[in-house]
Amino acid sequence: MTISTPALPGSDPVLPDPGTSDVPSRRRRRGAPCPALSQLPMLTTALLVALLAAMPLLFVVDTAAEVGWAEAVDLIVRPRTGELLWNTARLAVCCMLLCAVLGTGTAWLVERSSLPGRTVFHVMLVAPLAIPAFVNSYAWVSLIPSAAGFGGALLIVTLSYFPFVYLPVAATLRGLDPAHEETARSLGHGGFQIFVRTVLPQLRPAVLGGSLLVGLHLLAEFGALQMLRFPTFTTAIYDQYQSTFNAPAANMLAGVLVACCLILLLAELTLRGHAHYARVGTGLARPAERTRLGPVTLPAAAGLSALAVLALGVPLASLGRWLAQGASSGLDVDQIVTTTGTSLGLGALGALVTTAAAVPVAWLYVRRRSRLSTALERVTYIGSALPGIVVALALVTGAVRLVPGLYQTTGVLVAAYLILFLPRAMVNVRATLAQTPPVLDDVAHSLGAGRLATLRRVTLPLIAPGLGAGAALVFLAVVTELTATLLLAPTGTQTLATQFWSHSDSLAYGAAAPYAALMVLISAPAAYLLTRQTRRESTV
Repeated sequence: MTISTPALPGSDPVLPDPGTSDVPSRRRRRGAPCPALSQLPMLTTALLVALLAAMPLLFVVDTAAEVGWAEAVDLIVRPRTGELLWNTARLAVCCMLLCAVLGTGTAWLVERSSLPGRTVFHVMLVAPLAIPAFVNSYAWVSLIPSAAGFGGALLIVTLSYFPFVYLPVAATLRGLDPAHEETARSLGHGGFQIFVRTVLPQLRPAVLGGSLLVGLHLLAEFGALQMLRFPTFTTAIYDQYQSTFNAPAANMLAGVLVACCLILLLAELTLRGHAHYARVGTGLARPAERTRLGPVTLPAAAGLSALAVLALGVPLASLGRWLAQGASSGLDVDQIVTTTGTSLGLGALGALVTTAAAVPVAWLYVRRRSRLSTALERVTYIGSALPGIVVALALVTGAVRLVPGLYQTTGVLVAAYLILFLPRAMVNVRATLAQTPPVLDDVAHSLGAGRLATLRRVTLPLIAPGLGAGAALVFLAVVTELTATLLLAPTGTQTLATQFWSHSDSLAYGAAAPYAALMVLISAPAAYLLTRQTRRESTV
């Protein structure tokens, strides 16, 4: 039986193809592989990835249940815990407030004022991201040994983290519709009123999102605060684990730290509210009128210059000084080369495994959207909200209990990198996959290619840019990771970060300088790409 298509008026009749019929097509559909079975490898892999990502949170819950309520209360409700909670909370709150003020103010000066040299200032305000916080603290402490305690910690972590607020606020200011400010100006409002009542409310998501990143990084920070002799939950957990191997005490402190992370996430979600910030129409793509600073131009330029000197000049100058001193006293070139090779190798392996793990989860989320695939995708972000020391403790406990042979192996260390940095790969892979037409997969299937063959020959080549971007971000993060590497690295394995920490912890600043310099050089391309991307966006 054939089915002919009726001809449209004024067109030639469409004749049926004598060589086709609906019966063979039905047979082909019956003979095609079952969609559920063809997706089984992807689903199984995604479930395993999600289970690994959720392992630290499951570990905290299991530890609390295993210890028991009475012992957990005894371990948590102590004067020492109260001191750590006070130190952690006040440092986090003060640093988030300072970063919000600095990031918003500097972004407005660069994006909305007539300040001269705005491109140069933009680069200098983003460049501190290339210097890890523990390297920044090393630079300050080696120059000014008294830069310790709460005051020194607040200064140094603020200088390290304020770009996390500057970048999203600057991007938001570039995308705001200037019509809102023009309307407010026509109603007689002055410049300060326009900023407070019109611009600042639209910056709320960017300010809160950047401040949340600052808070999460600060809760997870270990090296900088340990070097500054300012005890927080992260440093106390590390001390408990290293000195006395008091697993119950360290695990319960980790539980309190996880609770702090959850409170911070809920607070940001509550403050953000449910307001909508998107425009209904596309608007007119035109730059906003820049505010003339007038007599304030020189003080504003001086303030930004001072901030750049403190955040960038001081650590680079200190690093150069100790690098020269270390070179004059002799460098262990073989050790440096070996350590660099180990760091690059772990970075490449971590990037490869993490990016590969992101593919099945992203594919299910984009191509087969369901409640299950959405839940699996969301679970992968849990690890990034937890401190590295909690992830390390979870993997140590799991390896000792379940597979003792895996303890202190490269596999466990790479698993920690996967849990910590999976979101960096996931965001890029998901975004690129969403832009790939699904019809290309259907064409490959119609030509007889199976799911795995289609993924290998069609999908992966099309999403290669996203895979590369995600792998690059994971690589840079792994090369400079300290906390999990200190706890999980196999015996005798040294990376740039751990070797730097070993020398700086023993006050051998000259010997630590080459490792710090190499980490900065490896991190610099990421900061450069950020400045290049923002410059490109500002010219669109």
